[in-house]
Amino acid sequence: MCSPRYFAVDHAINPWMDPARPVDVQRAVEEWTRLRDTYRQLGHTVEEIEPVPGLPDMVFAANGATVIGGRVLGARFRAAQRVAEAEHYRQWFVEHGYRDVVMPAKVNEGEGDLIWTGDLLLAGTGFGDPLHVVGDDGAELEPLPDKPFRTDPTAHAEAQEALGVPVLSLRLVDPRYYHLDTALMVLSAATETSPAQIAYYPEAFSPGSRRALARLFPDAVLAEPEDAECLGLNGVSDGYNVVLPAEATGLAERLAARGYRPVPVEVSELRKSGGGPKCCTLELRG
Repeated sequence: MCSPRYFAVDHAINPWMDPARPVDVQRAVEEWTRLRDTYRQLGHTVEEIEPVPGLPDMVFAANGATVIGGRVLGARFRAAQRVAEAEHYRQWFVEHGYRDVVMPAKVNEGEGDLIWTGDLLLAGTGFGDPLHVVGDDGAELEPLPDKPFRTDPTAHAEAQEALGVPVLSLRLVDPRYYHLDTALMVLSAATETSPAQIAYYPEAFSPGSRRALARLFPDAVLAEPEDAECLGLNGVSDGYNVVLPAEATGLAERLAARGYRPVPVEVSELRKSGGGPKCCTLELRG
């Protein structure tokens, strides 16, 4: 995790961000501190990376890398305001004894778009609708290529090669859910005897991706719009305790009905930058 000591919303790289909206840095720090302390109270170890002046989004540590089995795939950010973060996270891993660190050639925003289920890496990339063009004669021309929200789709194959795990590509279609971790979370990882269980918001995905998710995870917990709209799916689960935004009450009820223990936290200030508990949390596996 990375303290939001230099937190600010002075640029807009997702629909949640509004530079004209006041930000209370002290409140953001208090929210982050409670989140960190919640993990510790649940028995987890929290490592911290020093924040860097001029990098206000560095608090969203999930984007810094993807770690599976001790292998590290670093990040490559799309927005110029975040590019410098990648090297700070790379240095942290090297300084803390990680020997298998690969930096990507393609835009790849870490666990924001690469989510490990225990046996499959769910890889997100987001697109708006293609721009359709009409020629001078009124005939429709080939649509212009649509641009990804963040992670490039070609980064998915790169992740499979670097991490040595199977990858499923998923397409996001709503700019509000600009990273996969804003629309899907793993509740319990797959084991040798049981499949992974996830929660997700179907409307954030393309029709083909919805069908793929329904086929692979028929028992998934489905979120309602009001839970997705407060970034309720941007949560962190250890297989029993699910840390999620306090406003996601409907989702919390569904999780409790499935035998999970919802742990609500306040993240309203951090959400002004489009972040929640998971955005602030990079999970170190192995």
